[in-house]
Amino acid sequence: MEFLDNLEQKIKLAGQWLDKYFDTKDNHQAVIYEAMKYSLFAGGKRIRPVLAMACAEIFGNEEDVMPFACAIEMIHTYSLIHDDLPCMDNDELRRGKPTNHIVYGEAMALLAGDALLNRAFETVLNHSAVVPAVTLEGLKIIADAAGTEGMIGGQVIDINSEGKEIDSITLMTMHLHKTGALIMAAAKVGTLVGGGTKEDVLKMEEFARYLGIAFQIKDDILDVEGTEELLGKHIGSDAVNQKTTFVTLYGIEQAKKML
Repeated sequence: MEFLDNLEQKIKLAGQWLDKYFDTKDNHQAVIYEAMKYSLFAGGKRIRPVLAMACAEIFGNEEDVMPFACAIEMIHTYSLIHDDLPCMDNDELRRGKPTNHIVYGEAMALLAGDALLNRAFETVLNHSAVVPAVTLEGLKIIADAAGTEGMIGGQVIDINSEGKEIDSITLMTMHLHKTGALIMAAAKVGTLVGGGTKEDVLKMEEFARYLGIAFQIKDDILDVEGTEELLGKHIGSDAVNQKTTFVTLYGIEQAKKML
C-alpha cells in the first residue's frame, strides 16, 4: 500500500508540474495551446515522468529532474497525437476520449504534436536548475531517445512492417526504439540529474530496457484480451492494421511467460 500511495503521489505531482510549466496565451494562437493541453492532460499514466522521478529520488534529488521528466511526457504525448492521425494508425479514441485530430482536425493535431515536441526542449532550457553540463547531457539523452535512432526510428520500422511477417529480432528492435527509447531515457535522465554516476546511469538503462519490452508485451496482450473501457482506446487495432506483435509471433501464452 505504501508503494501504491507513493506511486499515486508521483502521478499527481507530475501532473502538477506539467501544469506549472504549461503557460498559455490568449491570442491568435490560443487554439494550439488548447489542442496541446487536450492531449497532455487527458489522463495518461505518467509512467515516464514517474520513472524519472523515482530514479532521481534514489540518488537524492527528485525536484531538479522535473523539467526533464515533464519534457519526456510532452514528447510521449506528441508521439501519441501523431500515431493516431489517419496517415498513421488512424485511431479515433485515446484514453477514453476522441483523439486530437477528431476534435481539432488533422492540421491542428499535427501542429499540436510539433508544438509539444518543441515545448519539451523549451521547458528544460527555461527551467533546468542543474549545472549546464548536466543540463546538456540530459537534453542529449532525451533528443537521442526521441530521434531517428530512437522513438522515430522504431516508428519507421513499424510503418514499414505493416502487412508483413517480421522476425523476432526486427520486432524486438522496433519496440526497443518505439516504446523502450523514452522509457530508457526517463531512467537515464532521472539517474543523471539525481546525482548518479555514469555506472549508475548504465545500470538504470539496462533495467529500463527490460521494463520497456515488458510494457510493450503487456500492451500487445491487452490489445487482444483487454476491453475498451480498460484501455481507453479501441482494442484489436493491431490486427486491423496487420501488425506483427508479441502475441501474433509467440502466441498469447508464451507472450505472458515472456512478460
